[in-house]
Amino acid sequence: MYDDEATIRRILNELGDTWAVVGLSANSRRAAYGVAQVLQQYGKRIVPVHPRAETVHGERGYASLADVPFDVDVVDVFVNSALAGSVADAAVAKGAQAVWFQLGVVDVAACARTRAAGLDMVMDRCPAIEIPLLT
Repeated sequence: MYDDEATIRRILNELGDTWAVVGLSANSRRAAYGVAQVLQQYGKRIVPVHPRAETVHGERGYASLADVPFDVDVVDVFVNSALAGSVADAAVAKGAQAVWFQLGVVDVAACARTRAAGLDMVMDRCPAIEIPLLT
């Protein structure tokens, strides 16, 4: 299972509040923009990660996870499934506690690698949908 409720609850409530949002840009028409805003509303610190390294929702952006100069707790992935595995691997290398693949993003092999490395993993779900259900 890559979307069990216990893992979702643990990631949202227990693993920390710094979320690197990979694929987040200043484009307000993109899903990542709105999801990051919801995460902020629930007290999460968002860290935009995008090649353009834009500031989004008042938070400085970085071109890659490796460029983020501090620890991140969760890596929220808004890239297509073909690229998501490499982001999961970067999250493991960064020392994150969890990886969250957004709706429509599935890579079973990446999930297995990430969990084998000791991280929690969720795929094909959206934290902006899940987090209000916990309150």
